[in-house]
Amino acid sequence: MSQKCYETFSAKETYALGKCMGERAVPGTLICLNGDLGTGKTVFTQGFAAGLGITEPVTSPTFTIIQEYDEGRLPFYHFDVYRIGDPEEMEEIGYEDYFFGEGACLVEWAELIDELIPEDAVRIRIEKDPARGFDYRKIEICEVDK
Repeated sequence: MSQKCYETFSAKETYALGKCMGERAVPGTLICLNGDLGTGKTVFTQGFAAGLGITEPVTSPTFTIIQEYDEGRLPFYHFDVYRIGDPEEMEEIGYEDYFFGEGACLVEWAELIDELIPEDAVRIRIEKDPARGFDYRKIEICEVDK
């Protein structure tokens, strides 16, 4: 497993890191995105979508759980599982078709369904540090070596 740590100092830099990861995404990519409210998960996700070639607006699907985007070079499935009360709700959605399909998935608040996440998923944690500035973010990326 490899771990990389990045520091960003603006939403633009967080977006750019997400975009870079989107450009590298291949079918079956699963990104687990964790961090407190307001850390920039959605900004990162918007960049990821742009890296896939998606131009339509990307917002967090907090109330719908999943948003599908088909216009990019890969289908993109954006999950926000903040409101999932029980992992069984993910079964009702048919999460396995998304996680193990031909598109790229990004799951915000993935720690809430950790038991459903495959071992080879990319895990990202975004943290703020007000002492380093309002827009500062520490972004840790853990990937299984292939």
